[in-house]
Amino acid sequence: MFRAHLALRTPHHNINMENSLSLVRPSWRSYLRAVLAIARKDWLHFQRYPLNAIFKVVEPITWLTPVYFLGQSFGATGGGAGFAEYAGTPDYMSFILVGVILSNYVAAVFWGMGFALKLDMDAGLLESNWLTPLPRPLFLVGQTIASLVMTTVTSAGVLVVAWLLFGFRPAGDVWAAALVTVLVLAALYGLGFAFAALALLTKDPTNLIDVSNFLVTQLSGSQFPVRALPRVLLPLALAMPLTYGYDLVRGFLLNAETLLPVPYEIAILLVFMVVTIALGYAVFTRVERYVRRAGTLATH
Repeated sequence: MFRAHLALRTPHHNINMENSLSLVRPSWRSYLRAVLAIARKDWLHFQRYPLNAIFKVVEPITWLTPVYFLGQSFGATGGGAGFAEYAGTPDYMSFILVGVILSNYVAAVFWGMGFALKLDMDAGLLESNWLTPLPRPLFLVGQTIASLVMTTVTSAGVLVVAWLLFGFRPAGDVWAAALVTVLVLAALYGLGFAFAALALLTKDPTNLIDVSNFLVTQLSGSQFPVRALPRVLLPLALAMPLTYGYDLVRGFLLNAETLLPVPYEIAILLVFMVVTIALGYAVFTRVERYVRRAGTLATH
């Protein structure tokens, strides 16, 4: 009688257990909702301080204005012939402006991942966030989505003002340049994971992120053609895949001559994207596991 009673109840009990487990089992939809919730939280914080958004538009225009007049003073009637030999285009101002916009996106990934963990540590939220049933890298992805959206909004404002003041006129393929920018950002996510791991270890990655962001963007030719670098630094610049990201965007957007044939540079970016994401993710997960076991996750 007892066994028969168990036999009658067990299937229904198992079904109910499976249904309850399926309700709490995470899926890609639940992960997506969590990532968007993190991004929305940061976006709301961004909206609370509209003067910061205005300043992020005014600041680039402020220091680009002297650059514009300097270029005008050195440029000839037909454009800067000497600059064109190095950059592949005589449009000096557009060359600089494209580098500034791309550098803003690079900084959004660097600071959005590494420094976001530092802010959570200072607010005492990191350990409580880590208790949620969400893969740790998705926290970083959600925070960088908000940073990238904010950067897009402010960069659009910079481009509009530059169009009015400096005559910025992209003459090439805007959509191809946008696609290359997406590839560059995807590749930078790997570096962002690595910097987030360093944030967990060092507890204060501010100086490290600042210096690394500056060196990476400068050596990649954000504000000048890499062909103008001295022979000691030129091999280092050419060894950085981000150099070809800047070069490709300018090639598509400004019809500038690229360092290498376009298919080669696209292949370099694709390999860079796969390798950096895999390595950065592996480094972050290993470091995160180490600090949890050491009990130093949120100490600062």
